[in-house]
Amino acid sequence: MKEAKYIWKDGKLVPWAEATTHILSHTLHYGNAVFEGTRAYMTPKGLAIFRLKDHTKRLLNSAKIVCINSPYTQEELENAHIELLRANKDDYKGNVYIRPLIYLGYGVMGLYHMNAPVNVAIAAWEWGAYLGAEGITNGIKVKISSFVRNPTKAIMGKAKTAANYLNSQMAKHEAIAYGCDEALLLDDNGFVAEGSGECFFIVRDGTLITPPYDNTLESITQATVIEIAKDLNIPFKQRHITRDEIYIADEAFFTGTAAEITPIREVDARSIGKGTAGEITKKLQEAFFAIVNGENPKYNHYLTYIN
Repeated sequence: MKEAKYIWKDGKLVPWAEATTHILSHTLHYGNAVFEGTRAYMTPKGLAIFRLKDHTKRLLNSAKIVCINSPYTQEELENAHIELLRANKDDYKGNVYIRPLIYLGYGVMGLYHMNAPVNVAIAAWEWGAYLGAEGITNGIKVKISSFVRNPTKAIMGKAKTAANYLNSQMAKHEAIAYGCDEALLLDDNGFVAEGSGECFFIVRDGTLITPPYDNTLESITQATVIEIAKDLNIPFKQRHITRDEIYIADEAFFTGTAAEITPIREVDARSIGKGTAGEITKKLQEAFFAIVNGENPKYNHYLTYIN
């Protein structure tokens, strides 16, 4: 990880190495914390955060779902992002990944969490393609996981919580152990849910298809891709996908703040399409990167410039 000068913590800019927390912090023991992944891109007009309002709104929605009372409003959190990136501006030479976190700190122990103090931190560091630059260009290898996506009757999947990601971590570990780059999880009914940290699309006969929100996080990047597809007049459906349908898809790709748009060339040792990034995937990639890099005026409202 490429360190920056400061982390924003509980209303103050703190030197990176001093942004610490106590070993008995409640979240460390019981997993109740909410977070976001947000990116800022180097545009011709300078560094710009992509869809800051939407990510901050989802962060606060997640906190509400798991009964954490944020001490900061949406506007205050948005301003904190801007303050942090301005303070670290000289440390960034490329695109930046931003991680806001609302967590339960030191003060009480035991499962009941409402009396635990609430802490908020935002870190931001320079980070390239999550699944590798080669993956962005030529696609990655994926394994359908033996772990199912956390079922909605057991845990609240619309919240982006720390605890939810133990399942994803185990799925990712399994995929890499089997020589793949990423995992794809089914839901407990056997339909495709999402990757370990991404949403999933296929293309069949020119139609873009993604699973419904029944059992997935409501992805901001996924919503952007759907919006782009409409602009490009690409037919689109949101419906259930089975694992065998993936094998005969013409194209497949992951989306997410970290993954951006990453093509999938192989699933379970079966080539997808021609075994490389498909034509529709490449069109969507080109349009997406034009938006986040500030090259499409129609989408400028999604960019918060750091001046």
